[in-house]
Amino acid sequence: MSQFEQPSFDPAKIKPYIFIGVGLLILFIVLSNIFVILQPTERGVVFKKYTSGLDVDNIKGEGLNVIAPWNDVIIFQIAEQQIEETMDVLSKDGLSISIDVSLRFRPNPEKIGYLYRSFRNSYVENLIRPELRSAVRQVIGQYTPEELYATKRQEIETKIKAKTEEVLGKNFIQLKALLFRSIKLPLTIRNSIEAKLAADQEAQKYTYLIEKEKKEAERRKIDAEGKAAANLI
Repeated sequence: MSQFEQPSFDPAKIKPYIFIGVGLLILFIVLSNIFVILQPTERGVVFKKYTSGLDVDNIKGEGLNVIAPWNDVIIFQIAEQQIEETMDVLSKDGLSISIDVSLRFRPNPEKIGYLYRSFRNSYVENLIRPELRSAVRQVIGQYTPEELYATKRQEIETKIKAKTEEVLGKNFIQLKALLFRSIKLPLTIRNSIEAKLAADQEAQKYTYLIEKEKKEAERRKIDAEGKAAANLI
């Protein structure tokens, strides 16, 4: 070969490198499906697409997990979440009340397979929000605006939480907290309730003062009788 001739291209020399590259690519794909790393707020549900389907009891925890390459892993978030609902509801006497409610919850990490099988990833919209709205309407419909606004607010919150918690618990959701963020009544009703509460407080104060004076008068009477008896002796 002269110094001006170009070296000929030999495909046979490149074939081994092509095979090696393809093999490495296949190996990378297989390994990426075999090894699944989950964060502390994640859990995985194994889906055996060629055999038994969703394995609801085979829950993968945080860290490195080894999965058969022909199976899939559905990753589920288990961190605590919060939703807020604003709704108009009717009181016992038919008055419309606007309420803001917040709800904190998290999926049961050991039962996410069952939760996913029933609701997939839409359990917030298809389960939690509807059940919260239903519980709020049912419970508040048993009370007057005054009870809701002032005297029995804690009792109402507790009942709504218990009713919601019962349904969510059956569907593998852990209810952490339920709170009323605000309660809005028509201005005239709110003023009437506040005036009545102020009058009740004034009456209680007046009753307290009367009882105090009665006790003080009784104390003075007893003291005087004691002194009179002492003088007589």
